Amino acid sequence: MKVGFIGLGNVGGKLAGSLLRNGHDLTVHDLDPDLVATFVDRGAVAGQSPAQMMATCEAVITCLPSPAACDVVVSEMIPKVIPGKIWMEMSTTDAREVARLGALVLAAGGAAVECPVSGGCHRAATGNISIFAGCDRATFERVLPLLTTLGRRVLHTGPLGSASQLKVMTNYLATANLLSICEALVTMKAAGLDLATTYEAIKISSGTSFVHETESQMILNGCRDINFTMDLVKKDIGLFQDIAAAHDVPLEISPLMVRIFEDGIKRYGPRAQSDDIIRRLEEATGLDVTSPGFPAEMLDDEPEAPGYEVVPYR
Repeated sequence: MKVGFIGLGNVGGKLAGSLLRNGHDLTVHDLDPDLVATFVDRGAVAGQSPAQMMATCEAVITCLPSPAACDVVVSEMIPKVIPGKIWMEMSTTDAREVARLGALVLAAGGAAVECPVSGGCHRAATGNISIFAGCDRATFERVLPLLTTLGRRVLHTGPLGSASQLKVMTNYLATANLLSICEALVTMKAAGLDLATTYEAIKISSGTSFVHETESQMILNGCRDINFTMDLVKKDIGLFQDIAAAHDVPLEISPLMVRIFEDGIKRYGPRAQSDDIIRRLEEATGLDVTSPGFPAEMLDDEPEAPGYEVVPYR
């Protein structure tokens, strides 16, 4: 299958790299020509435009920073959609918007799949990330070989829109965990506990989590570089809040999280790393929440292996 990939940022570049590494015929496009050039040097073809890529590729994957950016790209591709073409959306986006754009692709005779990822940039780099896929079952089976190259665990979530809702839900949970970890680390530091010991205590206890075992290391190293920025966190938890509001769910924690990240963006800028949200507490307490020996970069030590479909309990 000839595949196009549009959006070579922190996540998209790593996902596209998995396709290239595993021998797929890959055409790439990004607003940054330097990112495109790095892929061309490794054997990919430079796409001229989204429309040209839809015309020449069987499947075109988008991984873009906002629903607005996705709208621009997909609108350009629509005139080139014919039966047999597939649009695959790997961004974290609004469920209503992906359903609207998917309906346009379906009306033109193509197929549409939303397939956001979860698990961090370090797992996107190795093809070990998890993928949620929203589409009809026939389309899912058609794209499953691609998805199991891009990721390790692939869950068919139901119709278009279902994957996006589940993805922002998981990002909401991860953000809540990040904020609670920040409070835990600062409180233990204030109480005089050794932070390396604190890290291990959390890791071996009922308080551990994926977020702790990855992002806490970046916090304690001091780099706070998890390849995810505050503006993206605010977008994702805002999308979750929108789902709750649309269904009259009176959330209490979610609005507070939105306000915390709004304050973080005001203080440090929208492109500040999400883990740097701990600086609010460091500044309030005068404490330095770092510890020697923690890595400055997250690396996935799980060997790359073929992906597989995750089947829910019934």
